[in-house]
Amino acid sequence: MTVNTHKGFTALNRRFILPELREAVRTVGADVVFLQEVMGTHSRHQQRVNNWPEAPHYEFLADTMWPQFAYGRNAVYPRGHHGNALLSKFPIVHHRNHDVSIAGPEKRGLLHCVLRLPGRTVDVHAICAHLGLAESHRQQQLELLCHIVRDEVPADAPLVVAGDFNDWRNRAHALLEERAGLFEVFRSARGAAARTFPSRLPLLPLDRIYVRNAQAHAPVVLPRQPWSHLSDHAPLVAEISL
Repeated sequence: MTVNTHKGFTALNRRFILPELREAVRTVGADVVFLQEVMGTHSRHQQRVNNWPEAPHYEFLADTMWPQFAYGRNAVYPRGHHGNALLSKFPIVHHRNHDVSIAGPEKRGLLHCVLRLPGRTVDVHAICAHLGLAESHRQQQLELLCHIVRDEVPADAPLVVAGDFNDWRNRAHALLEERAGLFEVFRSARGAAARTFPSRLPLLPLDRIYVRNAQAHAPVVLPRQPWSHLSDHAPLVAEISL
């Protein structure tokens, strides 16, 4: 599953809905959850927002259902920070956050985790992505993603890359297929990436799940109810077989 948490707030930051989001994510029950825009800490919100958890948001979301989690801090500001996170029912034996920010105030990252599944001799690699809004930034970030795959992921290892690509022009598919051997699961199943943004009336295919050395089945865009008020991006789910 991949979902942009929007720092635990509804669109335009009108209401704090992280507890509702946690229940919805738990209902899906995915083995691995890729999170973008997840809050690490925020001192002002902690003092002013009702029901603000004491733990970082990724720990609050993991709760007792996902015993393993990793966090990659991307954006840091005077009162706190946020970034990408990965929740896993399998052991995370290694993780590394790659800063792929290009220029200016927009901070982006790629969180690379290595998962150890029972009975498997080859570890599974998972990369949680959140790319930039500018086309030129995304192109450079996609190149960096390909370098990470080449340098850090064994050629025979199963790989899942998921997250918010902000790729409304569909430029990522050909590059990732050619240079990293990655195939997008909705595109493979339905011929086109899923439309996910804005969640109330999805028009743009911003969110993706790519795989290599794995097969994807039954990719699904989660329905508007209850998700359209829990995130400004519609979450994606797919069954991955290794």
